[in-house]
Amino acid sequence: MEFGLSDEQRMLADSIRRFADERVDGERLKTLVDGGDTANAELLRGLAELGAFGILTPEEHGGSGMTLLDACLVQQALGRNAVPVPFTASAILAPLALRASGDAAAQWLPLLASGERRLGMGLSETAGKRSGTGITVAQDTASGVARFVIDGQGADAWILATEDHGLILVEAGAQDAECIALTTIDHSRSVAEVHLKRTPCTTLVAPGSHAATVGQLLAAGRVALAFDSLGAAERMLDRAVAYALERKQFGRVIASFQAVKHLCAEMAAEIEPCHSLLWYAAYAAEAYPEEFELMACHAKAHMGEVGQFVARTATEVHGGMGFTHEMGLHYFFKRIGLNRQLLGNPDQVRQHAAALQGWQRSAAAR
Repeated sequence: MEFGLSDEQRMLADSIRRFADERVDGERLKTLVDGGDTANAELLRGLAELGAFGILTPEEHGGSGMTLLDACLVQQALGRNAVPVPFTASAILAPLALRASGDAAAQWLPLLASGERRLGMGLSETAGKRSGTGITVAQDTASGVARFVIDGQGADAWILATEDHGLILVEAGAQDAECIALTTIDHSRSVAEVHLKRTPCTTLVAPGSHAATVGQLLAAGRVALAFDSLGAAERMLDRAVAYALERKQFGRVIASFQAVKHLCAEMAAEIEPCHSLLWYAAYAAEAYPEEFELMACHAKAHMGEVGQFVARTATEVHGGMGFTHEMGLHYFFKRIGLNRQLLGNPDQVRQHAAALQGWQRSAAAR
């Protein structure tokens, strides 16, 4: 059996990669990220014109109605350049959460597809609840704290998971809704903490009625983050190889040294199998939904480990220069690091996988 990307999917990935290469080279990335611009209007407009924000939105709502795998290929291409745009929540997770929500879908999906509005996504408490966090709902109002809301800062509204496995939508201007920017190691994306106190909300998934829906949404987020790390890891490998072919020591390029060759070969050997694992995990969302949550756990956990290895090794190939701001490796290093932690670190995700297979009990299991 042969499993790979179609010609159309390769063309999609290439078009986004070209866009990222043209709009976000090394110097532009430094200007945007160091200036705190994680929602640049020009980049958002360009991606909207390419149809990236409507990739998962059904055609009747102005999107292209494509698959999770297609959307994740876009995420991978953005990760290759650490493009500082709020894509994961608005283009991947929000459309999946809104699809079956009736009036909310009709209101928000066309706006998301066109890039006119942005949504943040709070699923961290589903992956692993921390002390003092969690959202409860009573009489169409929500109270509590949602931490590590993806793309939350500057969003027009947030979709948040509740403690009893529901989903609600809260508009940013709602009464007693406060959004606090969280500082993470990765400054190329916004992560926020949302505080609610009897704040009006819209129920998208009734609490306790469709826990599997929230589990599938969490799985989609994990796969998207894994693809983002894959793109960043590929770029770090490319940068390491290019540097090794340019940097000279003792009158020879360091790429001719066996130790450096081994480091680059080890990175390539770790990255290459990740493609098929991540492709299948995203493909399973539509083709084998009963396997999707488990495959998402495998993809997220494995890519978290591989990404960490590549980030460290690519930096080592650069020697002392790898730690300098001028080289710009730290943008990818930090992006991989945040992806590793969001929606469950490798240990948490493996515990969830074990629970899904009946091997142990876990609060994250559905």
